Amino acid sequence: MDFKFSSRVPNVDNDVVGEILKVAGDPEIISFAGGLPAPELFPVKEMHEAADKVFEKHGAEALQYTAAIGNPHLRELIVERMQTNKEVTTTVDNVCITTGSEQSIDLVAKMMVDKGDVILVEKPTYLCALDVFRSYGAKVVGVDMDEEGMKMDALDEKLSEYPDTKFIYTIPNFQNPTGRTMTAERRAKMVELAEAHGVTILEDDPYGEIRYSGVAVPPVKHFDKNGTVVYMNTFSKILAPGMRLGWIVADKKFIDMFVVMKQSADLHSDNLSQFIVAQYMEDNDLDKHIKAISDVYYERASLMLKEIDEQFPAGVKHSNPEGGMFIWVEVPGNVNTMDLFNNCVKHNVAFVPGEPFYPDEVIPGTFRMNFSNMKADQIHEGVRRMAVAIDEMMK
Repeated sequence: MDFKFSSRVPNVDNDVVGEILKVAGDPEIISFAGGLPAPELFPVKEMHEAADKVFEKHGAEALQYTAAIGNPHLRELIVERMQTNKEVTTTVDNVCITTGSEQSIDLVAKMMVDKGDVILVEKPTYLCALDVFRSYGAKVVGVDMDEEGMKMDALDEKLSEYPDTKFIYTIPNFQNPTGRTMTAERRAKMVELAEAHGVTILEDDPYGEIRYSGVAVPPVKHFDKNGTVVYMNTFSKILAPGMRLGWIVADKKFIDMFVVMKQSADLHSDNLSQFIVAQYMEDNDLDKHIKAISDVYYERASLMLKEIDEQFPAGVKHSNPEGGMFIWVEVPGNVNTMDLFNNCVKHNVAFVPGEPFYPDEVIPGTFRMNFSNMKADQIHEGVRRMAVAIDEMMK
């Protein structure tokens, strides 16, 4: 059958990322390619206990349909965390539960983007967000970064160049893929620029609570007084990705329309998962659990950075994340990253090449490494193998 797919369906014959992850899934290969949380840190016992309580107290209700905006008690708990952990004052009417951050990205794009509309993003940025934006026909324009996040002078220039920009997409905390964190000064300036140009900011904050060094910075939403920022977060990195729950915080008018769009997408996010997560949060110290995750990731990030510094060839640069799950590497010279990837695979080690993260012009020799799901022996041996492969390519 010759199916007449729409232009939004990607070309599976050119699925570079899919092919990379398929290769990286080979058990013989040490893979720094994934973005997986460490499964040994999932609160399995506590989640089991929470689920038992939910079935005892709310079984029939939890298994029934519910409102698209989400479980009211879970939303109340999120409002409390936004205030205490994020310095963002909001209400339950400004919070909608989503099926992970991916749905938030997709529905916001669906709501706001017409074919040819401009979206400004960090360069590089989260590859799945790029795929979503392009699927709705957006023109995605990159804004330069440095170690302190998106550069505000560059953003101002792009906003002037593209006065009809629909929104700015940013990952200000431990950015995917670079691991960089935007300064508080730049966050405040971003809101100022967005308001001056009448542009919405879509803030993606999946890694923000996984901080293991440095000083916490309030989200961009903290500096928003006029409803300019649409804030997204998820339970995937702080509890478990299999629950498929996230949330969005925005102006009431935006939330009302978002809920309408969500109803047509999936009616509502998994009701049972919402009950279980709310019960878990009632019975357990979520901050203590996040601290345990952060401590483990700190050990693994520190080890990977140490091994990179000691083993990679001279001239190779890397980011220095204060949290999150990723390290960004830049190899000097005009090294083709896909060729480097293929050479690393020959040495039974893998990463994600930089190309899919760029919205426009690609900087050669860049790639992302993940440490969150790696044990110490894998990090040591994997970096050693990469060092050999990189050295061969540089020569």
